[in-house]
Parts: sequence; structure tokens; C-alpha cells
Amino acid sequence: MTTLPVAVAQLSATADADHNARLATAAIADAAGRGAELVVLPEYTSGWAPRLGPDLAQPADGSFMRAVCEAARAAAVHVVVGTTETGPTAEEGRARNVAVAIGPDGTVRGRYVKVHLFDAFGVRESDVLMPGDPDPANTLVLDLGGLRVGVATCYDLRFPEAFRVLADAGAHVLVVIAAWAEGPGKVAQLQTLARARALENTSYLLLASQSGHGRSGHSAIIDPLGVPIAETGDETTATLRADLDPAVVNRVRETVPSLRHRRYRVVPAG
Repeated sequence: MTTLPVAVAQLSATADADHNARLATAAIADAAGRGAELVVLPEYTSGWAPRLGPDLAQPADGSFMRAVCEAARAAAVHVVVGTTETGPTAEEGRARNVAVAIGPDGTVRGRYVKVHLFDAFGVRESDVLMPGDPDPANTLVLDLGGLRVGVATCYDLRFPEAFRVLADAGAHVLVVIAAWAEGPGKVAQLQTLARARALENTSYLLLASQSGHGRSGHSAIIDPLGVPIAETGDETTATLRADLDPAVVNRVRETVPSLRHRRYRVVPAG
């Protein structure tokens, strides 16, 4: 059973999509040069500003995504990246927060539209974003190197049931892309939640978190017992590398069979 070489890229996006595309493509090339086969980039990599607005959104086939798809193809790696996409109809007037999975051939393999919008700490994502649906059609899982990878976004970390859905879909690795807002206690909350989601689901967790003004950084790679393998602080840019071993997941799940011991189902609200 082979390992899966992964990289988590921490970066600081701006409102300039072309600048962000250069950041993303450089991070992908750097991670591939370090041997990664899966590269994870943060939420809002395509565009971030202190106040979220519709001007940050691009079409699903816009210039940012074209550049990232070409970078994935050139490096022959899988990529998960966070974008803001324009809605399918002009009448909505709101965009979507989307995690996009790209294959090593540069084609899109799947998309997850963020279900839990960040209406907290004085921020209201729902003013400018449409939430994704909490149903199987909006669940993103990928089979890579003997491991199944499930994808979630930022505020989802505060909803453990979202990660149970990924575990029920067979995930051994939880990918979380984030632009976690800075503030008193926020780094500790991010670290606690990320480690808890890994531990309770006996899964690896890859956290790609934006850095820079207004964001917390502190990206991490966490093992299935909730222990960080690699982590960074609030550095503007950083790349974390690790080899994920399916045998480690199997061993932990034999030792701590909590997923088999569950007696509750996860049912979408409403």
C-alpha cells in the first residue's frame, strides 16, 4: 500500500485575480517540485478583500480557474482550490463559495459549494453568497493513492456533522480550505476544531488557511489521532509537506473504532 504525498499551501490573496493566479500557480509548481501529488490551496484564493463583495467573483471558466487548471496540468498534480463563482442566474445577485478539485490532466473533477455561510463575529457571507445544498450531490470526495479524500470549507469546521457526512462517504482524509478570520482566540479555535475533526473521524486533516491582514494563517497537516504532523504560524506564504499512509488510518481505526461504534445517523436539517 503506497503513501500519498501531499502539500498544503498557505498564501495571502488580494482582490486582484491575476495576482492571485500567479500566487496559486507558483504554489502548485513549488509543491510539485517537492514531490506532492495533491496540492491544497486556501478558500478565497481567487480573490479576498476585508469586505466580501460580488466583484470578487468570476465565472467557473474565468481567467483564474484557467490558470490554475493549466498549472495543475503542467505539474501533473491534483489540486483543491477555493474560488468565488458568479451565480448561474443574474437574478440571484449572489455568488457561490466553491472548492474545486482539479485532476493532473487539468480538468475539473468535482466541486463543493460551501454549505455553512459565515454569519458570525459581525460578518455576513449570506449577504453576498448563496449557500450550497446539504445533500449528497454537493459532497466532494476523491479517490487518490489508496485514500479517499473529502472536502469542506472554513466555517464548516464548526459543524461536526458535515465531517460525519464525509466519513460516511468513506473519507480517510479531510481537506479543509479556509480564510479563517483573525481576532481574539480565533487561532486557538481553529486549531482545536481542526484537531477535533481529525480525531473524531480518525482521519488525516489537511488545513490550508489564508494568511495576511484579517486572516489567521496557521495551516496544518494533522494525523488521525489529532496530532499535527506539520503546521505553520501566520507567515505570509508557507508550504507544508507530508506523506499520508493508508496503513496509519487502518491501524488507528482498529485501535479506536469509534466510527463503527456510532449509534446516530446524520440527517440534513430542514
